[in-house]
Amino acid sequence: MKLTKMGHACIRLEKDGRTLVVDPGAFSEEDAALGADAVLITHEHPDHFSEDRLRVALEANPAAEIWTLRAVADQLSAAFPGRVHTVGHGDAFTAAGFDVQAHGELHAVIHPDLPRVANTGYLVDGSLFHPGDAFTVPDAPVETLMLPVHAPWNKVSEVIEYVREVKPQRAIDIHDGLLKDVARGIYDLHIGNLGGADHSRLAPGDTTRL
Repeated sequence: MKLTKMGHACIRLEKDGRTLVVDPGAFSEEDAALGADAVLITHEHPDHFSEDRLRVALEANPAAEIWTLRAVADQLSAAFPGRVHTVGHGDAFTAAGFDVQAHGELHAVIHPDLPRVANTGYLVDGSLFHPGDAFTVPDAPVETLMLPVHAPWNKVSEVIEYVREVKPQRAIDIHDGLLKDVARGIYDLHIGNLGGADHSRLAPGDTTRL
């Protein structure tokens, strides 16, 4: 499986000539979803879900499909009948040749006064987990954890504890679009020293093999 970081919370996965994209939002590259055979969206916040960019991608590839929560699916289903699939916690499906399991139900708490939206993470091919905006721990082993390192809803101690709880072989940063370069070394130091897993980050456009 080839993993490409597409900025902030978005990743592209390629296998056997097919492409799966997760969370191409407004903070990702504008063309992050173009060329995808399937797209997974964890929740409705704009840094994970850009309706305009998804419409362009689905129009460019009439065979492309989306799997997502109802809040997102309701915004796209009418325009793309039969191509937008609603999923939730516990569901399992195949998208672009990848086996996917949905884990989790709610976005992490930003503030008690703010309502929590639905959020579902995706375990891909039984090895890579993208949690969206939550510290969901799948009830299955995880080899590669896409790690949300910087957000209004987390702090670095929680990020470290999340790595420890999931116990992946490796953790790769996501949700870092607002993290300045001057601070990245601090995050790398603490997560790498205390998380208990191999820790790395990719610049937008960088790739790695899993």
